[in-house]
Amino acid sequence: MVLSGCAIIVRGQPRGGPPPERQINLSNIRTGAMARRAAQGQPDTKDVPDEPWAFQAREFLRKKLIGKEVCFTVEIKTALGREYGMVYLGKDSTGENIAETLVCEGLATVRREVRGNNPEQARLCDLEDQAKASKKGQWSEGSAAHTIRDMKYTIENPRNFVDSLHQKPINAIIEHVRDGGVVRALLLPDHYLVTVMLSGVKCPTFKREADGTESPEPFAAEAKFFTESRLLQRDVQIILESCPNQVILGTILHPNGNITELLLKEGFARCVDWSMAVYSQGAEKLRAAERSAKERKVRIWKDYVAPTANLDQKDKQFVAKVMQIVNADAMVVKLNSGECKTIHLSSIRPRGLKERFEKTKDKDKRFRPLYDIPYMFEAREFLRKKLIGKKVNVTVDYIRAATGPAEGTPVFAERTCATVTIGGINIAEALVSKGLATVIRYRQDDDQRSSHYDELLAAEARAIKNGKGLHSKKEIPIHRVADISGETQKAKQFLPFLQRAGRSEAVVEYVFSGSRLKLYMPKETCLITFLLAGIECPRSSRATPGGMQLAEPFSEEAMLFTKELVLQREVSKNTASISEPALCQMDFFLSKSIYNVSIESKDKNHTYTQQHKAKSPGVGSVLLGLTKLHPQSAVHSHANRPYTPPLFTVLLCPYLLFISPFLHRMADSSALRCLIVMEM
Repeated sequence: MVLSGCAIIVRGQPRGGPPPERQINLSNIRTGAMARRAAQGQPDTKDVPDEPWAFQAREFLRKKLIGKEVCFTVEIKTALGREYGMVYLGKDSTGENIAETLVCEGLATVRREVRGNNPEQARLCDLEDQAKASKKGQWSEGSAAHTIRDMKYTIENPRNFVDSLHQKPINAIIEHVRDGGVVRALLLPDHYLVTVMLSGVKCPTFKREADGTESPEPFAAEAKFFTESRLLQRDVQIILESCPNQVILGTILHPNGNITELLLKEGFARCVDWSMAVYSQGAEKLRAAERSAKERKVRIWKDYVAPTANLDQKDKQFVAKVMQIVNADAMVVKLNSGECKTIHLSSIRPRGLKERFEKTKDKDKRFRPLYDIPYMFEAREFLRKKLIGKKVNVTVDYIRAATGPAEGTPVFAERTCATVTIGGINIAEALVSKGLATVIRYRQDDDQRSSHYDELLAAEARAIKNGKGLHSKKEIPIHRVADISGETQKAKQFLPFLQRAGRSEAVVEYVFSGSRLKLYMPKETCLITFLLAGIECPRSSRATPGGMQLAEPFSEEAMLFTKELVLQREVSKNTASISEPALCQMDFFLSKSIYNVSIESKDKNHTYTQQHKAKSPGVGSVLLGLTKLHPQSAVHSHANRPYTPPLFTVLLCPYLLFISPFLHRMADSSALRCLIVMEM
């Protein structure tokens, strides 16, 4: 290290650890003093600027000596231990005399007050006279003001300063190494002196004790020496990437490589998630370097034990069909074997899980997470529209063990956490980038995380920067949804609004059984329950006053069959009426008229007819079996024109029993009842 134009620090070759340092001051010459910052905590002190030509002398020596082998002789050693001598470039004293070179270039003056007949002194005086005659360096004509730097020790707004550079590499000199991952750099050409922390990594540090002494963590001194020996006072390029909490994060690029990756590869550092997201040179390279050090068990990883794989390859990666979206971070998929499995998206969570747990403890208040938690509904809708009914690629990252009951902690069953992709798009990353979910922060020793964890962090950083979703400063969207299922009076109050709406959109929110569904109508912001008229499904098991009633045969199969057809699909419907004892009149369309639903009325005062053509069999068609619509069920159109009843072709299904379409004695008269058919 070069302290000034006439003082250097040398080190021997490392043997079993960092070698000791030794300061050598050049004899018989003097150079200008370098700038010094005012002492911290002493308001009376002031910043001291460079003396003329001081920085140029230091730079001349730095470029000539840093990283080179030198030979030195000690001529004088003071009582305070300061050593003065001569320094030669090379392995012996036959090399270039550094003091003579400085004097010859006009960057140093000779101490002529030194007494005695010293031939080296006389030669230095001759060289100085030659420099004066040649008007070199400080002997040149004109003002020396241009040689004095305008040092900037503080930045008023570090975040704006970093953003203004737009992550472009800037030239710099590393002036100090605090530890393996933190340096002080002089940014050129404006001479900003800034402290930079390496993005994405953390090295062992030196802890300051109560008595003021520093105690190094294991391998802290080695990590510091590793960085010093490669970067200290080297010309580098720095990419300033972010500035969280007034801490400048950056990446240092040297012609011989990236120090961040080297520290990880040699086991001097570990990856840290909080700053990995802003690393601009590819986070996967850092993970690979850390993984290499772990496998070799070097330095800080000497006691590392790799986790054992508990999944076969066929269970780790598979293709499945999405059947249901569970809130905003999980889904039910159907495997090729026909088994349904719940998959949680790795390393992300929707907002408000803690609040959800707290609210569910309040038994007096009905809490609906889908509508009450901010952005939960938007996240569910994003996943539903993108995934329902489609095949996705699932890569299981880890299996989170079940959590038992504890004070203030919710109980979770064992969860399979995976990365889900469709068309090359990581669904979790897309969800986070839209601000609809947040990334889970882990302990540094927790390897159970997404295989694309760094991409998730980067997506979250972009969402925060752009103010998306949860990170927006706008007012949180509120979903006021009226649930009119199970209440006859409320259903009748909503009927006029549903009738005036005409054909409107809806989503099948829940399947209670093979013939009982719940719809969400976004335009009317309400939930309704209806029964498929004219059919009866086997009943599933349920609790009754007399005890648990056993499930009828094929009840589970019927419900799964209906779920696969309609659950969370977009539908449209027309509502005609609801009356006692008449049945409701409604048209119900699924997936852009693929399925046709006709709701029929026994009340002859209600006139309603619609014809809808479908390209493939409707739900009722599949459920009922082969039949024909009775002519009496046909009613006149709105124009009272003669109407010829259509023929309906259906397929046989063993899960349902046919009953008369005019049968109106059904349970729960508040439910909307319909007959699902396909028109030929």
